[in-house]
Amino acid sequence: MSTARIPPIQCLLTFEALARLRSVTQASEELHVTPSAVSHRVRQLEEIIGTKLFGRSDFSLTVEGSEYLAHVREGLAILQKFPSSSALPGKRKLRVAVTPTFARSLLIPRLRQFTEAYPEIDLTLQVSIPLLDVVAEDADLTVRFGPGRYADLEYLCLTKDEVTPLASPAFVREHGPFETAQDLERISLLRSPLEPWRTWFSANHLDWPEPVDGSQFNDIGLMCDAAAAGMGVALIRLKLGAPWLEVGSLVRLGTSEVFLRNVPSPHAHYLCWRTGAMDRWEVAAFTDWLKKSLG
Repeated sequence: MSTARIPPIQCLLTFEALARLRSVTQASEELHVTPSAVSHRVRQLEEIIGTKLFGRSDFSLTVEGSEYLAHVREGLAILQKFPSSSALPGKRKLRVAVTPTFARSLLIPRLRQFTEAYPEIDLTLQVSIPLLDVVAEDADLTVRFGPGRYADLEYLCLTKDEVTPLASPAFVREHGPFETAQDLERISLLRSPLEPWRTWFSANHLDWPEPVDGSQFNDIGLMCDAAAAGMGVALIRLKLGAPWLEVGSLVRLGTSEVFLRNVPSPHAHYLCWRTGAMDRWEVAAFTDWLKKSLG
């Protein structure tokens, strides 16, 4: 294997320490070298990989620096293991809180890729429903669906989505045809505070109030199941509704432009964490994997 692109270990250790401590003085004290040696090693590393790692004088990381840090920490953690040691004691614990339908539709189908790529990480998934204040305590990472303004947390946008009305094939046959938006006027509309109908009404120039009657659900997956059972029409995010669409238990209402056009949801899925959590390489590794997997 060629070693031309493998940086010296002292450069990697210095980069990790400076990214974590954000102080040349503290990094030099931890590594028992001079401050100038810290600066020299970081410059040497940037020259070798051809990427600027720190963006400002406060040693905040660039986007490339943040991604590279996850790989460096992963590599250093592997190098700390010895052949004679048991794999189990070296497991790194990671707790991720997810909303139910995000887990079912987007995370679980991809999760095997992560567990195979990172066998040294012991992953625990916990259910979180922020709307009902059902929050998984002590989670390292939390997936939230909302406007993306979380003053007490750091976060990144995982995925945006579009919404469209869906129903069971039998419901469409019984109550259709659906050709215009006005055709929903006397139809049973399933409701969820997570996905208000006014988003779709406004996009279709309907001055209708938010429905106040009809079945209501605090989980999108439950609403998909109810629509598949023929209870009514549901406004569904396409990425979350993909499992139902793929098996044909939910379908679009018609072939007109109104029902083929997708409307952007005003909210998105965000991955959130407390300040300092990214200093743990397993947290950074999962974040990097999930962002690329969904991207």
